[in-house]
Amino acid sequence: MDVVPQPLTESPQLRTLLLTDLCDSTELVERLGDAAAAELFREHDILVLRLQQQWRGRLIDRSDGLLLLFERPIDGLGFALDYQQGLRDLGHARGLRLLARAGLHVGEVLTWRNSAEAVQIGAKPLEVEGLAKPVAARLMALARPGQTLLSAVAESLTQRAARELGERGERLLWKSHGYWRFKGMPTRMEVYEVGEIGLTPLRAPKSTQKAWRDIPLWRRPAALVAEVAVVAMIAVGGWLFTRPEPAIAFAERDWVVVGDMRNLTGDVLLDDSLEQALRISLEQSKYINVISDRKSRQALQMMRRDPGTTRIDRENASEIALRTGAAVVLLPTVADVGGRTRVSVEVVRPETQETVFVASAEGRGHDATLGAVDAVATDLRERLGEEAAVAKKNSVPLPEVTTSSLEALRAYALAQKRFNVSDYNGALGFYQKAAELDPQFALAALGQVRCYFAMVDTKNGLVALQQALSLGSRLPPREAMYLDGWSKELLAQDKALVAWEQMAAIYPDYAPAQHNASIRLMVENRFKEALAYSERVVNVPNDLPNVALDQMARVKLALGDYEGALTASQQAKADGYRAAARRVAMAAAAKRDFARAERALSDAQGPDPHASIERASIAADQGNWREALRYAQAGLDVTDDVHGFDYRRATFVVAVAEAKASMNPGDKLREVTKLGLAALRSGETADWLDDTNLLLSVAIFSARNGEPELASRILGELRSLGVVRKMRVVDELMAVADAWVALSKNDAPKAQRLVQPYLDDLSRYQSRVVALEAARRLGDAKGIQQQETWLDGRRGLAYAEFECGYCLQLINVTDSNAILAHRRSQPRVVSGVALP
Repeated sequence: MDVVPQPLTESPQLRTLLLTDLCDSTELVERLGDAAAAELFREHDILVLRLQQQWRGRLIDRSDGLLLLFERPIDGLGFALDYQQGLRDLGHARGLRLLARAGLHVGEVLTWRNSAEAVQIGAKPLEVEGLAKPVAARLMALARPGQTLLSAVAESLTQRAARELGERGERLLWKSHGYWRFKGMPTRMEVYEVGEIGLTPLRAPKSTQKAWRDIPLWRRPAALVAEVAVVAMIAVGGWLFTRPEPAIAFAERDWVVVGDMRNLTGDVLLDDSLEQALRISLEQSKYINVISDRKSRQALQMMRRDPGTTRIDRENASEIALRTGAAVVLLPTVADVGGRTRVSVEVVRPETQETVFVASAEGRGHDATLGAVDAVATDLRERLGEEAAVAKKNSVPLPEVTTSSLEALRAYALAQKRFNVSDYNGALGFYQKAAELDPQFALAALGQVRCYFAMVDTKNGLVALQQALSLGSRLPPREAMYLDGWSKELLAQDKALVAWEQMAAIYPDYAPAQHNASIRLMVENRFKEALAYSERVVNVPNDLPNVALDQMARVKLALGDYEGALTASQQAKADGYRAAARRVAMAAAAKRDFARAERALSDAQGPDPHASIERASIAADQGNWREALRYAQAGLDVTDDVHGFDYRRATFVVAVAEAKASMNPGDKLREVTKLGLAALRSGETADWLDDTNLLLSVAIFSARNGEPELASRILGELRSLGVVRKMRVVDELMAVADAWVALSKNDAPKAQRLVQPYLDDLSRYQSRVVALEAARRLGDAKGIQQQETWLDGRRGLAYAEFECGYCLQLINVTDSNAILAHRRSQPRVVSGVALP
């Protein structure tokens, strides 16, 4: 029987093509067995059919992968996103990790239908051909597991239509991975990645024989470099013929996992110390990113292996690399060879666990051993693609930025291990021992600073900070910038933001810099800018991913993205960060879902000086002021240090609750004033900004609560102390306090003039509240409407504003309810007729 295909369509059609490939499907069958695998694939087929119908796709071909056509690119993207999530859900139900690669492209295709006879003997009903098909296939093959890659045209069309995906579209991450060349295609193509936070790898693909990055010759991966070397050896000599070059795809800012050092010397002094030295040397690079030891141990825990006893060997390091998205594994070894100490590092491909090349160097004696570590690190950096001149410029010899004493270095390494498990007392002892062995060991001094502040010991922390600053020139460049940022944070807070932003720009993958820049922007109410930094922290391997998610939840809450805030905070809580329950409660309360807020608070730690603020605010939000006062008092009762900032803030929160519960808060307001001014006069600057903002908050509340004289005294004292340091948050709160004092004297025009400069996108909630009151007293209907609309639309900001540790949250939430009640009480006007 002759099988005759149907004729081609009259002209090419513009279509969206999606190709997917289920990763490791053969291994799945071997692992599950035929029956269980068949059941899994049956559910997979049901998922595909449902998504195909939902997103209006046409299934052209299927095996381990799928080929689908869509009329609209956004439908193809919707299918890809839901398919990736659906696979994860299927895998999670079975304790498996199901991931797919996906490629999305928009282009012209030719289609034709096969005859019924051809379909009957196994042909596909519809055939698709055209250049667009291999492009989509190349994109799919290039993708990492769980990654969806798009061509430039697909990215442009889908990003423009992403709003059709609703709130989900706003949470998508888009990233360009630069220009690539595909085998058999004449022009280069820009490749993009799209996915959801926490689900997409957000990492550059790896070059293959059929797709490679279009980068300068001197930066291309090993295969091309080797080809150039073969040609060049004729001119420059046979030595280049045997020169080992990297046969591994490694891009700038890719990550590496450092395994545990194998010590074959029998010298216990080298245990831990040389691995720490290798990390420090590698971390000077801006080209290579190093997965921290803490992050590696966290990954072991996720792998259900004891992080305290499990060695990070070839197998474990490779699995950690695959979990964290690292491109390379480094396995260090130290051995005694003929009386010399040889330091070697194997470079391992994590997917196959094969050794790609080995870098090694030797030294005689302990001092020379550190030099050998430096030499190996430099060799590794250059062979992974970093320019030699850049590597040299960004490197300082280990004895200069650490210590020449291996004893001190081992004490430091032991301190780091204890710090990573939050044993701050134990870590402090080893940091101090390292500093005793080498008083010029700057990293040991910096470690002590971190311990003291982690233990909330400000007095000793400031002493340690001064010692670390005196040794700043002996720190590696990144750690020197980190120390500078913290010195500004503690000694010159008006300059801290600039310091963190500069560090974040220079080290874009260093999570602490991004995190601290975001926090500082939050203090300034610059939440839109803070969001970009928070997203970066979430999307790079960092030691505290749950804390990063919690911070992003706070930013999203302030921006009014309640669902985004709930998603991030719930994930942070699920990942073990208990404080994130407070953010769940705040976001739910901002939506007036108080039942959900109360459930979240039942999971929060407390009572404590922090959680008690949210508990009091949420009780007050429901009009229950007796409960609010009880929660506020509970927070004060558990505050141990009557001279600390937490005590002053908790006392103020109790005063606010007392006033709303028809009690006289005057004594407490004066106590906070006395203690706060004494702290500022003492010169202990760690809490300078918080104390200044707290006193300004006391002034605002006092002026509103019938005590303008106390407000005026506070403002006068603060001005005499010179607290104004050109920080907007201070200037703005001072203007708000001055405006309320003016209103107490019936000078509404002055109050309006005082806050007018701050009525912009960065306004604090209380700036708009006092502007509203001034407008009411002036009978300014337009001004009343503007301020009420602004305030009523920012319930999230009322909860999320960050000054003095949420000290104004209770007042903000109360004002939010008062404004809503006032708006509801006003008659609605339709065609000039007032309606009840």
